[in-house]
Amino acid sequence: MGLLLPLTGRNAALGHSMLNAAQLALFEQTDPRVEFLPRDTRGTEAGAADAARAALAEGATVLIGPLTLGETAAAAGPARAAGVPMLSFTSDEGQAGQGVWVLGVTPTQVARRLASAAVAAGARRIGLLGSDDEFGRRLASALGAVLAEAGLPAPLVMLVRTGSEPAQTGRDFAARATAGGGVDALILSQAGLAARLAAQGLAGAGPTPRLYGTHLWSGDNQMAQEPALLGAGFAGPDPAVRQAFDARFQEAFGERPARLAGTAYDAAALAARAARDGGRALPVGEAFQGADGPIRLLPQGFLGRGLAILEIRREGAVVREPAPIPGAAGS
Repeated sequence: MGLLLPLTGRNAALGHSMLNAAQLALFEQTDPRVEFLPRDTRGTEAGAADAARAALAEGATVLIGPLTLGETAAAAGPARAAGVPMLSFTSDEGQAGQGVWVLGVTPTQVARRLASAAVAAGARRIGLLGSDDEFGRRLASALGAVLAEAGLPAPLVMLVRTGSEPAQTGRDFAARATAGGGVDALILSQAGLAARLAAQGLAGAGPTPRLYGTHLWSGDNQMAQEPALLGAGFAGPDPAVRQAFDARFQEAFGERPARLAGTAYDAAALAARAARDGGRALPVGEAFQGADGPIRLLPQGFLGRGLAILEIRREGAVVREPAPIPGAAGS
């Protein structure tokens, strides 16, 4: 199996953490017939293409990685030409298909899980407030598609330019929502201070809808310091599952893994199953417990990912709804 990672350059530390995670997955598969071929992408598109060609020349039957959108696009050409499947770490769904699977947390996964949770809590009109950036636009598009599938009204979307004052955008959204008949639930696509200030602005403008956030809130203990966010929910990995992975990694390597190391673990475990079975056929359709929760490879290069809904409380985030098995209701 070819493992395409940035082992030198500015992302070298991340690359080595992901390499260790992949090695942990291989160790836990306990199959001596499966072997990694780590190749350095140098954190560049040209390096990713070179790394893919080198791994393929040495007989790799599955490629794991690379890291970014650009690197994935560059490495996909050699992989597809060789008929070898690739498990990429990017979250750009545009890269999926023709033998390439996207394993990063995608806007569609997040939108589907949040919409399911909001509707289950009684919401019928859902809003989205966030930055007018690539993630915000993709999340808005995915949310619109998910709600249309469910036969619900289109979301009330407000994406603001970089540099806008978050508290004021919260007040502006509240005014727009009131004029349009209100929303029952609101997704804040921003994270950190921007999300906290937006929640303050919303709270100061009158009754606040049920608030939700994205996986970008995971691990941010400061969110619980904002009274306007207490009770808010967000989509993310089940902490107990992730903590178990972190503990195994710590025991094996003496340090905590990088956040993205879990994706490398998942990819390596899936690829090892394919290699163990003697071919290039990935276990499409098979549910699998990954480092961050349940996953399932789907046709056309997509990944089903079970995300929990966590609730912000003063003592921190707690699981409100467990992560469903991908393909089940709420996933």
